[in-house]
Amino acid sequence: MSRRSPSGDTAAVRLEAELRTAITRGDLRPGDLVPTTAELAANYGVNKNTASKVVAGLKDAGILTGPAGGRTRVRVQPRQVTRSNDRYHEEKARVLLPEVERASYGAAEADTGQSVRDLHDDLYRYEVVSGPADVRAILGIAADGDVLRRTYTRRHAVGAGVSMSISYLSYDLVSQNPDLLEARREPWPGGTMHQLYTVGIELGRIDDHITASMPTPEEQRQFDIPTGVPMLRIRKISYGTDGQAVEVADIPLSAERTELIYRTPLERW
Repeated sequence: MSRRSPSGDTAAVRLEAELRTAITRGDLRPGDLVPTTAELAANYGVNKNTASKVVAGLKDAGILTGPAGGRTRVRVQPRQVTRSNDRYHEEKARVLLPEVERASYGAAEADTGQSVRDLHDDLYRYEVVSGPADVRAILGIAADGDVLRRTYTRRHAVGAGVSMSISYLSYDLVSQNPDLLEARREPWPGGTMHQLYTVGIELGRIDDHITASMPTPEEQRQFDIPTGVPMLRIRKISYGTDGQAVEVADIPLSAERTELIYRTPLERW
């Protein structure tokens, strides 16, 4: 990469085109370090401010990534996430299937089409905690009660941003089946709906409350989100057929890579 470019805006356009071509051609692959600003300036005959401007623009476009003041890499492109409320009907239908069929399909497949077996990271952390006050209120947990907090962290490829969800269940409820307290049993065939089924709970309703806000600095780093992209935040509340809330799940999603589809069948007149 050693081609002279004219100065000014034309130089920035030329440098951006060169970097995009290098990435498309595979000279720079996802996860590779990009030359420093000083190296880009020397290689392309532009000034450091122009090189810095181009790198910042490609970061904003989601082509490059890296912390301010740190090394820049070619971004590992995220997988598109599509969430439809149809999934909840499908998940409930799978609860009564044999284990081998329940195990063949889960949240990873539903969200991205990628098999859980192909994920680079698939991590689970289970903790018995007192839980946030708002969660306790939704679940109707007494002051001296606990929740089982389950944190799910996934990464589809080396160097990619994570996807994450945090689930809260009443400890008194799930402790009726000791297997439900063991993270080592994840991924559970049939997911949370089947787990609840093992303690006598049939889900009758799920409410998704969706808000949006900007990511925290830690979320921007962890999820690998370009500057200016907001987070969609789903609070999913699952209710038993008696109307009692039995699970609260918080699901943060980068708006850049998320499509939410809600279908509402309408009764005929």
